[in-house]
Amino acid sequence: MSIKLAETAGFCMGVRRAVDMVLDLAQHKGLKTIYTYGPLIHNPQTVELLKSRGIIPVSGLEEIPPGEAGLTIIIRAHGISPQERKGIKEKGLQIIDATCPKVGRVQAIIKKHAARDFTILIIGDAQHPEVNGLLGYAYGKGLVINHPADVRQLPPLDKVCVVAQTTQSVDEYQHIVAEIRQRFPGAVIFDTICDSTEKRQMEVKSLAEAMDAMIIVGGKNSANTQRLAALSALQGAPTFHVETANELIAENLQPFKNIGVSAGASTPNWIIDGVVDNVTTRQTEQAPKVKLFLKSWIWMVRTDIYSARGAGCLAVASMLLQSLAIEPLYVLITALYVYAMHTLNRFLNRQTGSIIGSFREDSYRRHEKTYIRTAVASLMVALGAGFLSGPVPFLLLLAMSTLGILYNAKLLPAGCRFRSVKDLPGSKNVSMAFAWAAIAAVLPPLAGDLAMTAATGVSFAFIFGIVFIRSALSDVLDIQSDKLIGRETIPVLIGKTNTQNLLHLAFLLLLLLLSAAFPLRWTTSVSFFLLPAIIYLWICFQDYDRRPGLIGVVMEGILETAYIIAGLSAGVWLLISRGTWA
Repeated sequence: MSIKLAETAGFCMGVRRAVDMVLDLAQHKGLKTIYTYGPLIHNPQTVELLKSRGIIPVSGLEEIPPGEAGLTIIIRAHGISPQERKGIKEKGLQIIDATCPKVGRVQAIIKKHAARDFTILIIGDAQHPEVNGLLGYAYGKGLVINHPADVRQLPPLDKVCVVAQTTQSVDEYQHIVAEIRQRFPGAVIFDTICDSTEKRQMEVKSLAEAMDAMIIVGGKNSANTQRLAALSALQGAPTFHVETANELIAENLQPFKNIGVSAGASTPNWIIDGVVDNVTTRQTEQAPKVKLFLKSWIWMVRTDIYSARGAGCLAVASMLLQSLAIEPLYVLITALYVYAMHTLNRFLNRQTGSIIGSFREDSYRRHEKTYIRTAVASLMVALGAGFLSGPVPFLLLLAMSTLGILYNAKLLPAGCRFRSVKDLPGSKNVSMAFAWAAIAAVLPPLAGDLAMTAATGVSFAFIFGIVFIRSALSDVLDIQSDKLIGRETIPVLIGKTNTQNLLHLAFLLLLLLLSAAFPLRWTTSVSFFLLPAIIYLWICFQDYDRRPGLIGVVMEGILETAYIIAGLSAGVWLLISRGTWA
């Protein structure tokens, strides 16, 4: 069984630009309401998320309450007519124009040729907001056609200019244009279908021919998504048009071995990931021949056990960096602490998590009590083990556990911008990296009544750095959904490019630190053996943005494998050194 995600699935340039503009504005506007002239995009789930951020769609200016000063209205990617723009200005609203540049090009073509007394033929859906806006630029000289038969019903025309709705079906457009050329040989024809739309449609056709079935993800009110579903069905492939993964529950996908997935231009990544993860999970559960290793690996990543094992591996590396004997109790404490904190915080912050969905959501929802009981039990065992290790490590573990649980707690009254630690910009990356480093690097020497050394500092910096990089990389991948829900991660706060530059610096510093630690006699020579973990993560960093088709659980597992590599590399060093400290 296999599932293939189309490279072109998800937000097109125009939609992404519009959503980014609105969310950037919402971040600076604070609590002020922002209006959009119609739904910003044709995706109900995204529109609901935007409403939670104070971004409200209106179908007419009369829906905007009078008397509010400084109101802002967003012109969505579809664009509007000059007449509608004039009405907005007369109402005294501040306009933010998020019209897609490719729609703007079509508007300019229509305006130019209408001024030259051409009749404008717009190939598209007369009910679509983009087409309504385009008609306004024709100043009464525009006609909408949507079928070759419409051309035959046109009156005799002298000068004809032809444009297309940017999301029009390529095949339908070509058939209509052929009819226009026969009827009006002198027509000036512009192919204004967005190249993104064309590539998306071509890829759907190719996938539908190769796959046993197709899933098209996107709003039922999205014209371009409807066209993708229709195009897929025309190729003879069983096609399922769904808005979210929940709609797949009633569908029997078991007969299909190979399934292709594409999505409309208004479909956000988090919804696509939810669908792909849902199908992958069902295929894995229903396919006993799937390799046991792969099934086990996905299960461990999904349940955070893989993350906990990675933390244990970092604890091993830390002890060897500090010339400490490997103590299984401290490895266990680190692994149990990480598992407990990750799981409990996911439930404490479940309101946000359930909004955007994730590959863990279905499992967490079905086994909520089991997860909570296991997490609490893990924390209790970790604290008990810490108590046996001595008062100082126990107090450290207790303090970090308390801070971890309080991370999502509302500590300040309503009205404050930062009511909890998680509200602080970039707090997740820093706090998680600090907690892992404190438990894995600082607890072992404290338990042995040893003083902090340079090796402890190197160990702390190594664990902090690798966890920070892995966390920030994950946030770069999730930047779209984080912006939608208002989570101010580092990529949201400083932007994708600046985050990439920050990570480049972090990689460089870690490589220099590990390379210099042994020559400076700060640590054992195991520091050289930990370089592959950083190099592996750097390779992931170079490739993460060019990995179409990899689902969330696989991407997270790939990133967290850096921790496992660190532990394995440290183990290799231990075997080579034959138990003697280098």
